Amino acid sequence: MKKSVKLKGKVRNYMKFPLWFALVMILLNVPVYFWDIRAGMIVSSYLIIYLIVVAIVYHQNKPMLVNELINFATQYGTVQKKLLNEFEIPYVLLDTNGKILWVNEKFTELTGKDKRYHKSITAVFPTITKELLQQEEPAEQTDLVWEKHHFRVELKKIYFQEMMENSEIVEVGEGEQYITALYLFDETQLKYYMRENQEQKLVAGLIYIDNYDEALDSIEDVKRSLLTALIERKINKYFTQMDAVVKRTEKDKYFVVFQRRYLRQMEEDKFSILEDVKTVRVGNEMAVTLSIGIGVMANNYMQNYEYARMAIDLALGRGGDQVVVKQGRDVFYYGGNTKQVDKNTRVKARVKAHALREILESREHVLIMGHSIPDVDAFGAAIGIYCAAKVLGKHAQIVINQVTSSLRPIKECFTVEHGYPEDLFLDSERALELIDNNTLVVVVDTNRPTYTECPELLKKAKSIVVFDHHRQGSEVIKNPVLSYVEPYASSTCEMIAEVLQYFSEDIKLTDSEADCIYAGILIDTNNFMTKTGVRTFEAAAYLRRCGAEVTRVRQLLQNDMSDYKARAEVIRHAEVHRNCFAISICPSDGIESPTVVCAQAANELLNISGIRASFVLTDYQGKIYISSRSIDEINVQRIMERLGGGGHMNTAGCQLQDCSIEEAKKILLDTLDSMIEEGDIKE
Repeated sequence: MKKSVKLKGKVRNYMKFPLWFALVMILLNVPVYFWDIRAGMIVSSYLIIYLIVVAIVYHQNKPMLVNELINFATQYGTVQKKLLNEFEIPYVLLDTNGKILWVNEKFTELTGKDKRYHKSITAVFPTITKELLQQEEPAEQTDLVWEKHHFRVELKKIYFQEMMENSEIVEVGEGEQYITALYLFDETQLKYYMRENQEQKLVAGLIYIDNYDEALDSIEDVKRSLLTALIERKINKYFTQMDAVVKRTEKDKYFVVFQRRYLRQMEEDKFSILEDVKTVRVGNEMAVTLSIGIGVMANNYMQNYEYARMAIDLALGRGGDQVVVKQGRDVFYYGGNTKQVDKNTRVKARVKAHALREILESREHVLIMGHSIPDVDAFGAAIGIYCAAKVLGKHAQIVINQVTSSLRPIKECFTVEHGYPEDLFLDSERALELIDNNTLVVVVDTNRPTYTECPELLKKAKSIVVFDHHRQGSEVIKNPVLSYVEPYASSTCEMIAEVLQYFSEDIKLTDSEADCIYAGILIDTNNFMTKTGVRTFEAAAYLRRCGAEVTRVRQLLQNDMSDYKARAEVIRHAEVHRNCFAISICPSDGIESPTVVCAQAANELLNISGIRASFVLTDYQGKIYISSRSIDEINVQRIMERLGGGGHMNTAGCQLQDCSIEEAKKILLDTLDSMIEEGDIKE
């Protein structure tokens, strides 16, 4: 039986109010009969007539009222639908699978899809995927690019459970059933003005001529002004093309300001000014090189200048001939392909030696540490600092957690039997217990806090000194009281040997101490074959005068048979990539120090004809270590920086976590291929 439409709520109460009023009148009519029967009958007659009239009017007007309400609701819904259809914002309704149910006119005008189109929204906008729509809490806003227009997409789920809760027509099944309303807000103009605002912001830059004095000294006096003018012309010409303002602040320093839009253009051409300025030749023996520091993405112009100053310090600390761009917390490097020039003057070493002496004299306790899994260079440099502290009567100790097989013979020369303190060496836990406000921490052979034997020690130390020969990266030890980082040095042991010569006239090295420091130079220069300069041999000569014996050092550096066989296996299984890169994997099973074998094998691979760079990988202590070596043609330090490591132009390395040895190898190959395609490596 078909049910009639019934009124309910306030409308029903309003319609039945006359009936309730009649019931009240009937109850009031009863006392009238007790007072006067005739009057009661008259009132009853009027009540009967009133009830008949009310009943007739109710039954006649009810269908009319219901129809009017239905018509109003229909017209109201039609108006809403018309307004939604003519809504100025593209709007579409989707089912749970992303299928289009309904679209408005603006959506049709934008995409050409009308109400008859019922395919997935992904077919129209590939970035709006089914997974995105079906997320429990989908992103309320996301960006979309459509035919050069930028849209802000807003998604809103409309659940049937909420809409059909009291419905007698539709029954909602189990589970969450919903439709998705998708709005597209055109923000093309907003994005354009935001981009223009960002690109028109000023960028601060500092330009330093690395070898200004050396270049002038290498030419005749009459040509010096010409050389200076040509260099300045090159700089002005390059930056004038970028609508920049260039101001010379000192004889070899410039300040530059330009719009941020031009920074991308400079990055795309790899800052060609670096190579262009090297072509300036007026009889100078050495090519002129530049270091550029650029600061961007700061909150104000003053902060941009501070970023530029930090960037230029980083560029100079990495050896010069490069551009460092500091964008907020991110740092990007360009150039740096020129080998650092070994400066003949040792004034800086003398100044650092005197500064180190003053710092040591103000402290009672000295803790010395190198990088984790220390090599001979780190150990030798630590012994050199120990000797300096010992001359001043300070209590010095060396933090070392793990002794490799290559380092053990050298370390055994510094035992109690040889006259050294029993507590000369200690681990990280003991060092953390001993450190106090009167303790000086000296870091050698690394300038990255995470690479040290005990990073927590740096957090607790009040005074820190750093000696290193590796190029600086974005991660550096903060606030050292003394920092001596020279990328042109062959090894940290070379730097320490120079410092010891100016530290004190009373310092006298024992044969073991001289052997240890000499061994560090020998290892890092690959028997004086790589990265050696005049100062390298002068440092070696000083150590020789102190008692270092080449034959004795060679015996200390001998390898055992297992390491030698492992190195041979690495070379035997090496693969050649792009006819110039030798890549191999060093097994870590049965080898006490696979990282040392890794480095030795990488050096050996360079002896093969046609090999310009070598990379050896090994899995050790849950990490993948990569040792890389090259001849002057390729800068392996930039390759390793792409993987989170660093080092020198010809000697570098990195550590990879959360990946297998094969995955690490693929990452390395992909990095080499991408750098070749980008022009950072020339085949």
